[in-house]
Amino acid sequence: MGKIIAIANQKGGVGKTTTSINLAASLAALDKKTLLIDADPQANSTSGCGLDPKSIKVTLYECMLQDIKLDDAIVETETPNFHILPSHVDLVGAEIELINQENRETILKETLADAKTKYDYIIIDCSPSLGLITVNALTAADSILVPVQCEYFALEGLGKLLNTIKIVQKRLNTNLTIEGLLLTMYDSRLRLSNQVVEEVRTHFESLVFDTIIHRNSKISEAPSYGKPVIAFDIDSKGSLNYLQLAQEVINNNESVATSN
Repeated sequence: MGKIIAIANQKGGVGKTTTSINLAASLAALDKKTLLIDADPQANSTSGCGLDPKSIKVTLYECMLQDIKLDDAIVETETPNFHILPSHVDLVGAEIELINQENRETILKETLADAKTKYDYIIIDCSPSLGLITVNALTAADSILVPVQCEYFALEGLGKLLNTIKIVQKRLNTNLTIEGLLLTMYDSRLRLSNQVVEEVRTHFESLVFDTIIHRNSKISEAPSYGKPVIAFDIDSKGSLNYLQLAQEVINNNESVATSN
């Protein structure tokens, strides 16, 4: 069975979509069959993988609300083993349409039931809000990965997010775990970056990934070419960081599987 990892933080600009695209692509590069789900109406993961959201007819919205089969919506990317379930601005309307649905928090979980048997990893790029679509993602997920940028307000909002996770664990998904906190946008030249790393590691200890994502121009440039950074510049610092993160995720999950 595949593992579903939701990438979430209600604070914007922390590298959530960047991490979703590049972790998914890096897992695929390490021979893991990977599906990226764009659960953000802004559809940045979709465009960042080289697709035009405006021209896509079947998206996550249709799968959740119109009973369209997942296989009819999934698109292959240029990277082998890496598929995407795209998004569209219509997903904004899904929040309203879901309100009156029965089992409204578990629709995505039901939608993804078959996909778990076909993929090693399913990565969900959540929107920077804690609305019904994000709650669906957390209900469907096995774990949550939280990007934290190495900047002044790094810990702002983390408490609120961890509170939300506890509520979801209690009411909707007792098996939800924290995959880890990922430090992003790190600049070794800045004292503030190093202070944030120290503070986050002190507060959260083993929950923090060993891998740190450095600020890197190639990571910033890659989405405008519709490519993950490993397809844009394999030798860049950004590529190496995300491949290292993917390997750490694989190692952590394989060690858990072995101990069970």
